[in-house]
Formats: sequence, C-alpha cells, structure tokens
Amino acid sequence: MKILISVCFAACSLYGQAGKLGAPALGFAFDQSAHALRRIQGIPGASLVGAPVDFGMAVSAAYVSPRLDSAFVLAEDGRMHLFGLTADAPAERTMDLPGSVQRVVFSPSGSAAALFSAGSLQVIKGLPDAPAVAANIRLRVNPRQGRALPETLAVSDDGAYVLYSTGGPIEMIGVAGDSRQVLAAGSGSLAAFAPGGHDAAIVDGEKLILFQNIAGAATERRFAGIASPSALAFSGDAQKLFVASATARAVTSIQVASGDRSALACDCAPAALVPMGSVIRLTELGNEPLWLLDTAADRVVFVPAPVTN
Repeated sequence: MKILISVCFAACSLYGQAGKLGAPALGFAFDQSAHALRRIQGIPGASLVGAPVDFGMAVSAAYVSPRLDSAFVLAEDGRMHLFGLTADAPAERTMDLPGSVQRVVFSPSGSAAALFSAGSLQVIKGLPDAPAVAANIRLRVNPRQGRALPETLAVSDDGAYVLYSTGGPIEMIGVAGDSRQVLAAGSGSLAAFAPGGHDAAIVDGEKLILFQNIAGAATERRFAGIASPSALAFSGDAQKLFVASATARAVTSIQVASGDRSALACDCAPAALVPMGSVIRLTELGNEPLWLLDTAADRVVFVPAPVTN
C-alpha cells in the first residue's frame, strides 16, 4: 500500500508539468474532449493520466510510436507534423507529409509508419532519428465496398511491406511496387506484422494463421480463430500474439511457439490494441477508466479517468 501511495503522489506531482516528458511513463493517450495528447504516468496498476503535451499548436489527433519516441500530430488546420519525443519537450522533424491523413499505423517496433489518406498510403521508414519517405502508394479502391478507412492496415518494421484490406481479400503491398493477395478473406479479418521481420498473423473468421516470412516462403501454421476479433498485435518480443474482442470483453493471449492460449477478461470492450512501451492500450481516453494490457504479466489493468473541473 505504501508503494502504491508513493507512486500516485509522484504521478500527481508531475500532473501540472505540461509539455515535459520526464519518467516514469507507461505511454500516451489522446484526450478528444481537450484536444490534447496526455501522458500516462506511473507503473501498471498504479498510474494516472497526466497533463497535456505542448506541441505549440492546436491539435485534433496524435499517434505515438510503440517505443514512445516519436509522434505524428494532426493540427487543427489539417496539416500533419512529425515530432520526436525527447525527455524535455517535443522536437519537430521537418518532413513533407500528406494532408488530410485519416489514419496512422506504426510498425510493431515503431521504426516505420503508414499514413493513410483517401486512395493512397505514404510509408515512412527510419523513425525516429532518420525519417524518410519509403514510398507513396496509390491504392485500388472498390467503390462498392463503400469503406472510408481500411479494415486492415499493418506495416513491417523495415517499411518494406504493408498488409492492407478494405473488408475483402488481404493484400501485401511492397514499397518496390510489387503486390499479391495473401488471403481471400472476408469482412472482419485482421492482420499484424511481428517485430523485427516479416513474420505475420491473420485472424479471419474461424481460423488464425501464423506466417513465417510472409514476404517470402510464407510458411503457415493454422489454429482455431477468435470469435468477433476487434484488434490484433504481437508482444514486443514476438513471443505472444494478442487478439482483442470487444464483443467478448476479453483479450486472448496466444503463445506463438505452441499456439497455447488463455483468455484475459476485461471490464471494458477492447476495440484496439495499441502498443506503448511495456503495455498495450485497449480503449480510448474518455470519461471512463483507460484500460491497459500489461504484457509482462498477462493481466488487464486500468488507469482512472482524469478528473474534470
């Protein structure tokens, strides 16, 4: 109890330091009501929502890398900016980024990112210190599907490949211009790359497929699927695969080597799996507690909702 109280007091002492990025930290969450990115301070099970990060502009969205060292920030004027997250304050990186970005997805380790705009993708590699545009990709759009955002979007750590779907077949797109259909999947299918290479996972209906080198030989192992999956992500060491289900209000933890699995119940409807440091964020920041998956202990914890005046 004394440890818990000490951690909470430490977090509270940092609450008013807007713009400062000092430790300890679990990650970040975007506060839609305040139009601000807030720091999650503390340790799993004993953390608080901190003060807004000061980017020097009005912000409408922010996307932070899994290693918490960079962020794509969408200004209220519609322009996208890239910031390095240093110990003192955010430092902007000068890049020619597309406008009207609707979605940003980082690679598993955060060294690459895919920025989706209507009908196109920009792939950035070399994050956080040497960001460069790896490719600008025009996407084939089926107007009958009527989807504004991709149902599946994942990018490999080297920025060489993207897994993409708008509710139909999952396609693997190479930044060199090559592409091929990976799976004739239907609506609700999800895909994710593993950290550090081209291993990947796809969950589609009643099946879960683990691929070794999906960009090459694409050796497959098939397992039973997860009912109503809402998100998919690997652990940072690639030893586990996590599948969230908002309908089941649970996250399934799967051992990649054996396929053994266990269900982790959550007093929430986990709609996302957003890696951030040692935890994975399951929900968005709002008036309810923020829910996190502690990957080291395979447990679900919460962060109290920020106090509003």
